[in-house]
Amino acid sequence: MPGRRIDITGVVQGVGFRPWVARLARAEGLVGSVRNHAAGVTIEAAGSDESLARFLERLRHEAPAAARLDRIAEQPANVVAADFAIVASGAGQKRVSVPPDLATCPDCLAEILDPADRRHGYAFTNCTACGPRFTVAVDVPWDRPNTSMAGFPLCADCASEYGDEADRRYHAEPIACPTCGPRLSLLDERGAAIPCADPIAEAATCLQNGGIVAIKGLGGFHLACDATNEEAVLQLRQRKHREAKPLAVMVAGPDEATDLAFLGDTEWALLQSTERPIVLARRHRNSRLAPSVAPDTQLVGLLLPYTPLHHLLVASVGLPLVMTSGNRADEPIAIENDEAVRRLSGIADRFLVHDRPIASRCDDSVARAIAGAPVVMRRARGWVPRAIPLPAAVTQPILACGAQLKNTFCLAVGDQAVLGPHGGDLDHLEAFAAWEEAIERMERFLGVRPEVVAHDLHPDYLSTRYAEARPGRRIAVQHHHAHAAAALAEHGLERALALTWDGTGLGPDGSAWGGELLLATRASFERVATFRPVRLAGGERAIREPWRVALALVDDAMPHAPLEKLLPHVAPREIEAVRQLLRAGVNSPAAHGVGRLFDAAGSLVLGLDHARYEGQVAMALEAAADPWERAHYPFAILDTAMPWQIDLREGVRALVSDRLAGLSAKILAARWHETLVAAGAAVVRRALAHYGSMPVVGSGGCFQNARLAAGIRTALGGRLSLHREVPPGDGGIALGQVVVAAAAIAAK
Repeated sequence: MPGRRIDITGVVQGVGFRPWVARLARAEGLVGSVRNHAAGVTIEAAGSDESLARFLERLRHEAPAAARLDRIAEQPANVVAADFAIVASGAGQKRVSVPPDLATCPDCLAEILDPADRRHGYAFTNCTACGPRFTVAVDVPWDRPNTSMAGFPLCADCASEYGDEADRRYHAEPIACPTCGPRLSLLDERGAAIPCADPIAEAATCLQNGGIVAIKGLGGFHLACDATNEEAVLQLRQRKHREAKPLAVMVAGPDEATDLAFLGDTEWALLQSTERPIVLARRHRNSRLAPSVAPDTQLVGLLLPYTPLHHLLVASVGLPLVMTSGNRADEPIAIENDEAVRRLSGIADRFLVHDRPIASRCDDSVARAIAGAPVVMRRARGWVPRAIPLPAAVTQPILACGAQLKNTFCLAVGDQAVLGPHGGDLDHLEAFAAWEEAIERMERFLGVRPEVVAHDLHPDYLSTRYAEARPGRRIAVQHHHAHAAAALAEHGLERALALTWDGTGLGPDGSAWGGELLLATRASFERVATFRPVRLAGGERAIREPWRVALALVDDAMPHAPLEKLLPHVAPREIEAVRQLLRAGVNSPAAHGVGRLFDAAGSLVLGLDHARYEGQVAMALEAAADPWERAHYPFAILDTAMPWQIDLREGVRALVSDRLAGLSAKILAARWHETLVAAGAAVVRRALAHYGSMPVVGSGGCFQNARLAAGIRTALGGRLSLHREVPPGDGGIALGQVVVAAAAIAAK
């Protein structure tokens, strides 16, 4: 019969798409077939013209919620069929069509809680609308033999559900039940099995009694403890060597989340989305959370259960649980049972494990509401490996290696780019090895071995050294151009003014950039403006000891300031030693980063003389700022030469005056934020007047600061486009490297 061949790419595997297509086609009286292949899904359908038209319309607008149809191409075809069938998967060019892991759906949750259901209390319940996907996928296409569920043969009941087109588990590849699926067990602190009828109940008792439990989840282990027990939280911090960085908290449901934090519409939507990220929200001052959960900020990272195991455990404990990555500081998250016991022994009192292998390491994602919309700050479980459409197809596969901190890599094939899962900081040998493994796995998924490798300009980044060891063409991309290009790609822009504000990134002139306004295209950039540099006395040491940056900033603006009053916790001999470094210009590189300006203000305003993790001081300053204060300090824009310079010296003098006059830290922190907001908006307006009207984007780690990002956007009348699904910090930089490299290839 004459009909249509319909090729679809996007997230169309693992979301119940083929069964839905089959039911839809039969409802419209069509015959034909639907099959997975390595590039997506192909449908062949025949019937009346009216039925085909309705089918195509419904295909575009009624697909399952977890599906995403990036491209639909149709052409005439002769269809040989007597009915409509789901046929075996085919081969072809590989594209990642495996969806991210999906949070437990309401139907599966109801079964878990129903004592009469055969899956009552079963921790691995899933269907076509939910469950593990990326973390159990070994290869594409998305079929059970290509997953880590291949070792669990289906029982008769599961096989019946899997083969029943009317069942919601029809072709649900990770389908399982207590008879044939994975099973839980409990281990002691040395890894020995603890005989028990209910491992979840035993783990819950340990948590209720102040213990620490390592829990095997979807993409790796978590370390959990009672989030209301200060002693337990401090013990976890001490054992894990995580001194101050905030810890995520899992709560049973929306009511429990409301008890702990203020939640707007955007936070609600993020918390309950199928991605289930950790959502940053402002906690209640009188919340029952232990103070050490997030000691430097009023923000708390909340998440809801996203697997049956989490639902059952949190309900059994009856308390909010710290749920942090199962690793020691700087190491990758553990994914294997033996590995977890080896690496987490001495931290965990119990191990709640299962026998389903984790194929891909994938940490929890983190998101935040900024300027009334969600921003993904760490892109991992729930988003990876969802592809990002590229503005133009690449002619050669590209690997982009990202940065040194908060690293993700990116692989580009055809018209799509795939950001890998959050890899963390690459300083630690095991983290670097895990990152290399993740690249190899994604290359296998895509069936490519890229011969074009993009990397940062910085020669000492391990990601750069890795790139230099790869064969083929290497393309170095300036750090802030990559930030700008990532924003261009996300918003489908050819050219824009890009505020790229972060802590540091190597500039072509050899200095540390980080407070830039660029006129950027995918292929090139012009440095329009930057901040007057501040000297980093002691180099990298100044980043760990922000009082050094504060001293340099004040010394530049008012050389005779009473530093003993401004930095009362610093010994006079140390102050004098740093002043001598600055005067001699020894080991004191110039830095333009806005992150360093936040560090300096945090030291002056809050007395934070040491940073125990990257971004700590800036987060504390944002948390301290009075939400109602809108005054800002004076500044100047020096535009007699390019790049223009934003000069904050007069503002620093005003800040020092307010500090010595005894104004509250809340007011000082707010005014410093407002100064940077006003300066950013002013330099953009001046550039628009100079170059003409064009889009404006914001990128870089400083745009994770909600007050700063929303403030500049408001000051520009909503004209500033912010990142949404791509992290504004270094976790999104690899996408920009891909875009710049693709432009370089096209230019040759």
